[in-house]
Amino acid sequence: MFAAMRGEKLESLHLFTDEPSGLEAIVAIHNTRLGPALGGCRYQPYASFEEATADAMRLARDMSYKGALAGLEYGGGKAVILRHPHVDNRAALFEAFGRSIESLRGRYLTAIDSGTSSADMDCIALHTRHVTSTTEAGDPSVHTASGVLMGMRAVARARLGQSNLRDVRIMLQGLGNVGYSLAEQLVAEGADVMVADLDPGRVRLAADELGVEPVALAGVYEAQCDIFAPCGLGAVLNFDTVSQLRCAAVAGAANNQLADAAVAEQLVSRGILYAPDYVINAGGLLYVALTHQGVAPGVIAGRIEQIEERLDSIFQQSEAEARSPATIADQQAEAILFS
Repeated sequence: MFAAMRGEKLESLHLFTDEPSGLEAIVAIHNTRLGPALGGCRYQPYASFEEATADAMRLARDMSYKGALAGLEYGGGKAVILRHPHVDNRAALFEAFGRSIESLRGRYLTAIDSGTSSADMDCIALHTRHVTSTTEAGDPSVHTASGVLMGMRAVARARLGQSNLRDVRIMLQGLGNVGYSLAEQLVAEGADVMVADLDPGRVRLAADELGVEPVALAGVYEAQCDIFAPCGLGAVLNFDTVSQLRCAAVAGAANNQLADAAVAEQLVSRGILYAPDYVINAGGLLYVALTHQGVAPGVIAGRIEQIEERLDSIFQQSEAEARSPATIADQQAEAILFS
């Protein structure tokens, strides 16, 4: 475990249990050089403790890099609560997690993530102030989607030669809160949107409400499009799936999209532009961090709009130095965090 922590440059790893509620939680704190660690609380089933721990560590690292490039005074952290088939009292589970967060004395600030809701954050907030994305603070999903939209404009400019998304064909994989909001915003922009999701009901709803084109899951990677947008869980880009892609660029909201760092070079070799996930999906982090600090909504919106400029800069440097955008983004973040 210590070797894995050193590999991710992780500062600390915390395990919490609470027998009455059934809580089994992992909190990974990657880096606090810029400030307390901030990152969501993920509530998902995992095949093993080792898989859950590895996920928490990888996600914590990305939160550090995301916060650094977004110009925030926060480090990176992530929480994972192991989701079992049955829980007697969900509220009690998250209250127990709130007490766990409080025991860290402000080193980690938690927020909504996959499998959790603002109502869960409200339960956590009963026992600690080190939480955001509560009902009062608001769900960051729409702001994550807005940032991805801004990033897609930079992608369209770099790869398609246009600064808007009108008639740009986009394959959107995943219709959770972020994915559905992104689909709404893309349709409003005049994009030609295709969608796929594990839940066929979400796909039917999007088709009926938004007029998007449903695509079978089996055909997602081979769909002919301008932009492939992963918006579900991570590690969907591997050597097999990238070999199937028929797109000009990859730009989506999912975290940890690359199953392996070498996949970034495979994308380059195939002529597919990649928008580093922790850059393009930083809108939600900006919203929760700045809302927690009491920053005005208009200022927050302006900071989210800067995602487009940040990607413009990364793409330009990538082109000038003949290195992948993923490598450029990593080096920029590491210069802030470790120099």
